[in-house]
Amino acid sequence: MKFTMLSHEEDERPVFITGNFNKWNPKDSIYELKPAEENLYSIEIDAKKLPEKIEYKYTRGGWGNVEIDRFGNITPNRKALKSETEKEDEVERWRVNWGPFKEEFFPIVEIISEKFFIPQLNRTRKIWALLPYNYHQTTKDYPVLYLQDAQNLFNEGSAFGNWEIDKKMSILAEYGRGDVIIIAIENGSEDRIKEYVLDYNSITENAEGKKYIRFLADTLKPYVDSVYRTKPEREFTGIGGSSLGALISIYSGFLYPEVYSKLMIFSPSLWVNPENNYPQMNFKNPYDIKVYLYGGELEGSQMTERMELFEKTMEGWESSHSLQFEFKISTNDEGKHQEFYWSQEFPRAVEWLFYDTQEDPKELATKAQLIRNETSGI
Repeated sequence: MKFTMLSHEEDERPVFITGNFNKWNPKDSIYELKPAEENLYSIEIDAKKLPEKIEYKYTRGGWGNVEIDRFGNITPNRKALKSETEKEDEVERWRVNWGPFKEEFFPIVEIISEKFFIPQLNRTRKIWALLPYNYHQTTKDYPVLYLQDAQNLFNEGSAFGNWEIDKKMSILAEYGRGDVIIIAIENGSEDRIKEYVLDYNSITENAEGKKYIRFLADTLKPYVDSVYRTKPEREFTGIGGSSLGALISIYSGFLYPEVYSKLMIFSPSLWVNPENNYPQMNFKNPYDIKVYLYGGELEGSQMTERMELFEKTMEGWESSHSLQFEFKISTNDEGKHQEFYWSQEFPRAVEWLFYDTQEDPKELATKAQLIRNETSGI
């Protein structure tokens, strides 16, 4: 069967077709279209690989780069029958790194405190809450994700750029997957390194990581659960960060597995602990932990190799410790140690950690429409 696609926008990125015939993989090299003429692409797929009723979309290599209509809206799945010999389609626009972003889906940003007191460290910290865009129109309880280095997560003007998590959460909300509260904790500037490593690490004197970890689990989380409509159970609680922020998130998950079940680990500073000598604790009840592990090939310090070793070490724990790991490792051949790349990865990590692992655009679009109807009173 032959699929031909005309793009109304000029774009140098390769084009892929994805659907219920390849588990909705948006960047499957087997299903990359070939350029035919200017802005015209085509592919022939063996009918034996296709179901009787075909559902599909075109992408530029990922869900963050999927086809959209001329207004920037999600388009319904395209449909075809296996008995057809050829399909001719047109695409009006494409997403670029998940954009465009719609203001009506942006999360509600609140400052929990300019100077939230940390009794374990006898200092204060600015802490933010990002609530789902329709938080005040619902009575639902929400899972929570705690993230380090709030200065680099969503505010403009950061020296290193930012993850744009407010924009990325708006995209997830549009797809019906934005029902997560994010608690963003600013780092301690000159105290950042001390707070993000444990006592036995050698990169700084007077490391305070254990005290910071206790603050998150014993002080901040109970406060958040008392103020916002959260799902406080570990099954609905995650923690994450990048670089040293990822490292302290690993320690948090291992020291408090009864609190966190989801770890978002971006470009972790595993070189600080090359022996992977993490706190190993036995528990009466087994704990399952989901770990989304991302790193770029151009980050240096053997990032991706250390990530693979880390995964193997943790899997080795499963038989000797009451832990069960589920890993999702994502690597980027062009990835550098920068906020721009963590920004690209953030929506995929949220989706995998807090929602089903299988990403079906039809289900997402249907759920998103129901949410929009509910919110608008339709």
